[in-house]
Amino acid sequence: MRMRQSLAQLEREFEDEAILDRHRREQLRRRAVRRTRVRRRERIEKHQRLRFLLLLGSIALTVVVVTWAMFQTLAWLMG
Repeated sequence: MRMRQSLAQLEREFEDEAILDRHRREQLRRRAVRRTRVRRRERIEKHQRLRFLLLLGSIALTVVVVTWAMFQTLAWLMG
């Protein structure tokens, strides 16, 4: 009788430990997925920031070149 109780108790403990292990694995998987999403978002934002700065730089350069060309043309026409 005692052996059966002990065996049943061991089985219950094993099942409980298996359930806890499943919960831990699921929690770790969720954390890993969340971490991956955060990293991907940060990488995308970094690239977007760089592209935006390049766009601003090209617009500023275009303004400078067009202004210079306009005044050169005006000086040539007036001269």
